[in-house]
Amino acid sequence: MNNGLKMETRKTQRKATRVMAKVKYGLQEIQGRVLNLSTNGVALELASPLHAGIGSQIKLYGDDIGHLEGLVRWCHRGRLGIQFNPNSNARAQVGSYFRFFHKDVRPTSLR
Repeated sequence: MNNGLKMETRKTQRKATRVMAKVKYGLQEIQGRVLNLSTNGVALELASPLHAGIGSQIKLYGDDIGHLEGLVRWCHRGRLGIQFNPNSNARAQVGSYFRFFHKDVRPTSLR
């Protein structure tokens, strides 16, 4: 989708979450925190570096979100963006997460 500025914009709304998940790439398995989630993808903050390039196939496991697969779309400073495979059941799994597990994340006050 294009916003007139020749910049790519998101196709689906993202929601902030507080979900823990494991990211698996090859023999690496790293703990991560899901920052936000949509039916098309997820952004994660990783506990340690993951040596996967853009376009790499990734697997994601979490108690609340189940098993998801997708491609690395971006990596930056310990964060990772994954686009779910369109032929997977990711849309149904994410919808189920939002129906049964998701609680709105409210910002915590700073002192």
